[in-house]
Amino acid sequence: MPRRAAIAFVALLATAIVPLPADARTVYRCVRDGTVSLSTAPEPGSKCEAHEIDDNAVQTPNLWGAMGVFSGTLYEREQDGQLVYGTRNLPGSRVYLRFTVETPPGEPAHEGLGNLGAPRLDPHAAEFRAAAKASGVEDAWLRAIAHAESAFDADAVSDKGAKGVMQLMPDVIADYGVVDPFDPGQSIRAGARHLRALLRRYDGDRTLVLAAYNAGIGAVARHGGVPPYRETQEYIAKVQALHARYREAMGIRPERPAQ
Repeated sequence: MPRRAAIAFVALLATAIVPLPADARTVYRCVRDGTVSLSTAPEPGSKCEAHEIDDNAVQTPNLWGAMGVFSGTLYEREQDGQLVYGTRNLPGSRVYLRFTVETPPGEPAHEGLGNLGAPRLDPHAAEFRAAAKASGVEDAWLRAIAHAESAFDADAVSDKGAKGVMQLMPDVIADYGVVDPFDPGQSIRAGARHLRALLRRYDGDRTLVLAAYNAGIGAVARHGGVPPYRETQEYIAKVQALHARYREAMGIRPERPAQ
């Protein structure tokens, strides 16, 4: 695949509107251990389906579905005497190029105002315990989200218009009757209730819940799963890392990986 075709393949990964060259029209969607990758040839050890891409389509299809998020790296490898390109780092692969997909204008997706770091159990501790008990949302997960969203700053305001500890957007503030989004108790209670509703919507799939909390339910629906936005991917990875740290700090056993 020449570089021009590889760039077009990256554009397909981003679900952009692009005309694809002839040698990039067949894309394989491969699933392994619950994660999805895209490749120009079937991956050894994965279950792959071929998809023919119509050059005349108005928009290239979303092949990611609800499983997984692409890595932002396109790898090159030799397979059966040919160069193959894909998003999974298989043995013998080398980095071909790195790419990101920025959030379209007007979308609420963001990386979060908080950074990775040591768990902080003191801020708003009583409010988190009460909200977790009332909503059934795990305390450690709720704290991890607040850490990523605002670093527990009750006065935080993002450039997307989110407010407070849980960085509530205006529609969430209205839906849950929040009078003062900068009040930690109100913010944490509403955030927990919203997360409980999202857990019900997505059958307990926390990755989809985080995607919807970050980018909105509409974005998840449009993309058939986690939106391919750099900001959303980084946010999900941050929360997942923080969640493991909070569980450890709170003496909770590590979660078993999904079978």
